[in-house]
Amino acid sequence: MSKILVTGGAGYIGSVAATVLIDQGHEVVVFDDLSTGHKDAVDPRASFIEGSLLDPSALKQAIQNCAAVMHFAGKSLVGESTQKPDLYREVNIGGTANLLAAMNSAGVERLVFSSSAATYGQPTSDLITEDSPAAPTNPYGQTKLEIDQMISASKLSAISLRYFNVAGALKTKHGWISERHANETHLIPNVLKATGENPLKIFGTDWDTPDGTCVRDYVHVVDLIDAHILALDKLTSHHEIINIGSGRGNSVREVISASEKVLGRKIATVDAPRRDGDPARLVASIDKAQKVLGWKPALDLTAMIADHHAGQK
Repeated sequence: MSKILVTGGAGYIGSVAATVLIDQGHEVVVFDDLSTGHKDAVDPRASFIEGSLLDPSALKQAIQNCAAVMHFAGKSLVGESTQKPDLYREVNIGGTANLLAAMNSAGVERLVFSSSAATYGQPTSDLITEDSPAAPTNPYGQTKLEIDQMISASKLSAISLRYFNVAGALKTKHGWISERHANETHLIPNVLKATGENPLKIFGTDWDTPDGTCVRDYVHVVDLIDAHILALDKLTSHHEIINIGSGRGNSVREVISASEKVLGRKIATVDAPRRDGDPARLVASIDKAQKVLGWKPALDLTAMIADHHAGQK
């Protein structure tokens, strides 16, 4: 087993990764500036360094004696990125450039990067493959694409995992590790907290989908981290880009129906106009993940919703 640097390890996905890595026998250093992460989400068995990607000296300290990096740190809100594009370029692109420089100086050559389906933009086919055109429609997706290109230009052994919508939570002996956002934009958390006074808005009911609502691809955070760990073991001498999702997708109405079964009650909803820029369907092809990583999701939509709900209690 080896020593792994987990950047953004106080955030939702990064903290799950750190815990699972430690459970599997790895030594973990968590690096996070706590701007959106939570110190109490950091596994107590991990070493923790509070620092920013924009601080090369802090990165130099964090990466000492590490064998590999899992890179989750960065700004990740699509809406905020349209309001603060310069911040997203500074932190995501500039910060990652600093990380790659620190890796080069320390002789660390293995990297698994948390990329995003936002790199693809509007889909041109029912299933998005790794060969689908990369045409981001927002600054966040553009930063992720440029980081992927930066990694490709390096000499690292690296895999970028482009994942779609992440949900669920991880149960540990210390409690649940779950999603905690001050400004929640994701569907499943918003479905679960919808009330009669604050109903869930369904943005468009006349899309070209089986039930008229948008279809999106969801993956359980535990399955997602399994993919990261498999990627760590499958690193070769070049850079691979691999999609992570369910491979089938679920509509908004399907998410609502599954949530009602988990909660044992009706979800309050209200129909709303379509949002500009929303595609009808965003679903990943996961053929490459199955072929290269030997990965496929084990947990379904109901498990994601039930675990997310349990993690919020």
